[in-house]
Amino acid sequence: MKRPTPSAPINLRQLAALAVFAALMVTLQVAMAQLPNIEPVTLLVILATVFMGPRSLLAVFAFVFVEGLIYGFHIWWINYLYVWPLLVLIVWALRRWSHPLLWAVVAGFFGLLFGTLCSIPYFITGGWGAGIGYIIQGIPFDLTHCISNIAIVALLFYPLEKVLARVLPK
Repeated sequence: MKRPTPSAPINLRQLAALAVFAALMVTLQVAMAQLPNIEPVTLLVILATVFMGPRSLLAVFAFVFVEGLIYGFHIWWINYLYVWPLLVLIVWALRRWSHPLLWAVVAGFFGLLFGTLCSIPYFITGGWGAGIGYIIQGIPFDLTHCISNIAIVALLFYPLEKVLARVLPK
């Protein structure tokens, strides 16, 4: 698979693909909201970054903005402004070793560290006690997030990669 080049201008097919990625992120996250920390957004961000490179940030920020419109712009929303783009940066940095197993491991670690990454605003607004409390309280959710991310990416990355390789220009 040819890797995306960030300097090339974006074409209409790529823009449409980014819009579909963003729409899927929002729709599937909302549809699965009753399942705590079980979400396909991590998989979609990984796929978007593998196929679209840093341009996937457009889909990520559209997802984050719409999440704010749906659920309100609270402190959790600030987390999304840096946590999801961080995943894009990690995937982009590891793109040379693209393999479904690698992405399952990355998704697992991302799920495991999600709560810790999201604790930063709590450290700032509530001090050390609030930040550490947030991390400790979230451990069961982070474990669920880790396991579900591994399962979702391990099961769906390869088939979705094959579909996207036919749909998106090389």
